[in-house]
Amino acid sequence: MPRQARVIVPGFPHHIVQRGHNRQPVFVERRDYVYYLGNLREWKQVYELEVFSYCLMTNHVHLVVQANDNVTAIPQLMKRLAGRQTRFVNALEKRSGSLWEGRYKISPIDTDAYLLACCRYVELNPVKAGMVEKAKAYEWSSYSARVGLLASDWLDESDSFRALAVDQQARIEAYRQFVEQHNGSPADVMIQEAINSNKLTGGQKFVDDIETRIGIRVEARKPGRPTTQK
Repeated sequence: MPRQARVIVPGFPHHIVQRGHNRQPVFVERRDYVYYLGNLREWKQVYELEVFSYCLMTNHVHLVVQANDNVTAIPQLMKRLAGRQTRFVNALEKRSGSLWEGRYKISPIDTDAYLLACCRYVELNPVKAGMVEKAKAYEWSSYSARVGLLASDWLDESDSFRALAVDQQARIEAYRQFVEQHNGSPADVMIQEAINSNKLTGGQKFVDDIETRIGIRVEARKPGRPTTQK
């Protein structure tokens, strides 16, 4: 079966996953996580990208990044992040070779229907993996910054998040409930299938609209039904 081509759609958020080579650990020491996030902060500003969500697991990374009009910006971001982390770890461990799988996976997201669900999916990874009981207990995701438990001057807010309520505290509470009341969602199935195959995270109308917009046929899937985002 041919490998599904990666698609980047200007103006839409994208779910990105990059795994360690042979699924080996990428982050071992605290310094590894800190270094990656420092580079994410630096290079997302260089390429004028917005980061809505992230989670650094031991052997892979989840990012939700808004694409701009420069379709090379996200690939360049991922190249910089992977290259710097590889050189950093190799120098410390006196080793050589690849730290990452050759290709990251990416899925454009239907903003209105699935963006918040995708951010929740990303931030609940450590909970689903049994590493922590609550998302707020995991230090290396965007959740604590999103709900105001940790200061961040570079994590961006999406229009979908701002639409949750009229003021910031109410938005935070709405999002906190949205994440904490999660007990399995049909949206998660679509999100996982989409990112695993570089497909679009959205229903059939979204697929049709994007195909028309970019002039590339994307294999059709059955439309999903997202959970309420409020």
